[in-house]
Amino acid sequence: MGYSDQEIASVPESSLVGLGCGNPTALAGLKEGETVLDIGSGAGLDAFLAARKVDHKGKVIGVDTTAEMVERARRSAQEGGYQNVEFRLGEMEHLPLDDESVDVVISNCVMNHAPDKGAAFREAWRVLRPNGRIHVADLVTKGRLPPADTPGLEVWAEWLAAAVGKEEYLDAIRKAGFKDIVVVEGKPFDSPAMKGPLVEKIISLQVTAYK
Repeated sequence: MGYSDQEIASVPESSLVGLGCGNPTALAGLKEGETVLDIGSGAGLDAFLAARKVDHKGKVIGVDTTAEMVERARRSAQEGGYQNVEFRLGEMEHLPLDDESVDVVISNCVMNHAPDKGAAFREAWRVLRPNGRIHVADLVTKGRLPPADTPGLEVWAEWLAAAVGKEEYLDAIRKAGFKDIVVVEGKPFDSPAMKGPLVEKIISLQVTAYK
């Protein structure tokens, strides 16, 4: 989903769990010395890629709501010798970070899971420094969806219960205070799981915005 072979080869194998829907680090234009927050960092793939871009002068903080993923990412960081990455347990609506403490927020296929997307984006706004930026890859819905209990959609049921369409998603970003919102890419989500009643109903979106 947007990663080069070189990028995949550069990170710990244990961070490759295939749960993303894009490559937000490719959008972010990360610079040496920046502090980056990865919301929903999972096993650490994007955090490790970001760590290489900001180099030893920068820092990456991954936050995930699942303790098992946080521990897995911490082990990978230790085994891979990453000195500028840390992983914290926390929720996207209540980030365990100080106000105005990061330069960049990235997130990969996570924000649309939040029941309250406004709260999630307001938290991203809170922790960003002035002129900071957010880069997200996510999935949004298009048109009328089949019921979540439709046979074959069990794996999507939890996500479908919280997911919203493109305009509502962008509106949550806008109402959180972000400006210069740009949809970098938006196309049907191409996945082996995308068949039957969900074909053309889920869109892969990549968005950048500024504080």
